Amino acid sequence: MKTQFPLRKDQEYIHLIQLLKATNMVDNGALAQELVVEGEVKVNGEVEYQKRKKIRKGDKVEIWEEIIEVI
Repeated sequence: MKTQFPLRKDQEYIHLIQLLKATNMVDNGALAQELVVEGEVKVNGEVEYQKRKKIRKGDKVEIWEEIIEVI
């Protein structure tokens, strides 16, 4: 499944764990951090281990066969 997440006009990026929470992929920040640290999240096709990775327009985040496209 594919989800689109629009950044606000005044927003240059969103941190990876914030994006996972904002799109309701996880219930809380602790779970988001755990999934990232365990290598369960990909950014643009590569496993990402940085919890505070800056996600920008055009990036694609993948978790559990779900794709979040930042627009």
